[in-house]
Amino acid sequence: MNRIQQYEDNFIGLENNDDIMLALMEILDVQELVPEVGKFYTYVYSPKTPNIEYDEFPLIACMEITSWGWKGLNFHWGKMRNYTFEEVQGQLYEVYPEEMDSARALGYGNFKINR
Repeated sequence: MNRIQQYEDNFIGLENNDDIMLALMEILDVQELVPEVGKFYTYVYSPKTPNIEYDEFPLIACMEITSWGWKGLNFHWGKMRNYTFEEVQGQLYEVYPEEMDSARALGYGNFKINR
């Protein structure tokens, strides 16, 4: 079941990435803070490292769990990134494999420089 497609009306007219992420958070399942390797997630992220470019709303495939967090393939950037547990704001939201095309089509990556 593709929940994103099922609730596509929730995304009509949304142009602001913040609004798209809020709509996603309303329909996706909340998970614990620790992701599972091989699963897909989106979440709100705020790094502590100054002057780093980051994606505030990453859409990732979890590739590896570490003592400090995890490594994930960020689909908004198309490359591996490191994510630490304490820098996740809130919870992780699981995106099912059959929902990935829909999630990627939303284009809600929110790139910022941490100041």
